[in-house]
Amino acid sequence: MRRPLNSLRRKNLRLAKIRWPGGAERLNLEALRSLSDHFGLSIALGDLILLDGRWYVTHAGLLRLARRGRCSGIRVQAVREFCDAAASRWVFKATVYKSAHSKGFVGFGDAEPSNVSSLVRGAEMRVAETRAVNRALRKAYGIGLCSVEELGSLAAPVENTRTREKVPAAGKGIPSNGQPRLRDRLCQLIRQYQLDPTLVKRYAADFCGTETLREASRDLVEGFVNHLAESAAKDRAGLLCQLNSYAQPQEAKP
Repeated sequence: MRRPLNSLRRKNLRLAKIRWPGGAERLNLEALRSLSDHFGLSIALGDLILLDGRWYVTHAGLLRLARRGRCSGIRVQAVREFCDAAASRWVFKATVYKSAHSKGFVGFGDAEPSNVSSLVRGAEMRVAETRAVNRALRKAYGIGLCSVEELGSLAAPVENTRTREKVPAAGKGIPSNGQPRLRDRLCQLIRQYQLDPTLVKRYAADFCGTETLREASRDLVEGFVNHLAESAAKDRAGLLCQLNSYAQPQEAKP
């Protein structure tokens, strides 16, 4: 049974205020209400991301929308005359067919080392394909939002003073050497850069090569925390794309 839209709207509004306390301005919340009601996009499932004060839809969210809309199919093909494997330059064309009789909605996506995050460097072909599919899906279902995967490599965002986390006082999570514990430091990074804790845990386990983060050694966890801090500071948009790849789409209930 499909969940009521007003229930999804309330969940999205509540989660947005918790996850992005400094960015949940009135305009953003009004836009979120519209996205919830018209498209059924869910923050909890990773369909939407607030970045630098703007909403972005994700690849996973677009695919879930297409499934709810009973999309007939998606055709993707490389535009060979614009591709150069040696230079890691790729261009794809995607066509979305909403029904068996649809003429199709076309979208193009390109990727090369200069317009992708350093976190996905070497995967330009897959990035170009994803961007093409996203553009075609956005056209097919009338979504004016840009998708987060279509963003290029961005500079580190200006820190929002309203959401800046203070360093815990002595005796609260800081050992005798004056440095915060790994767990506390990881929590600080999640809050400071407004990251999804669940996706961070999945990314950490994959980074450490373990089933769960708890099974990883201290050295591996420390390496991940340092990597996360560096990635968030240099290219938060790219990090969000990386984290979003760990979102697990849920099966629709009959």
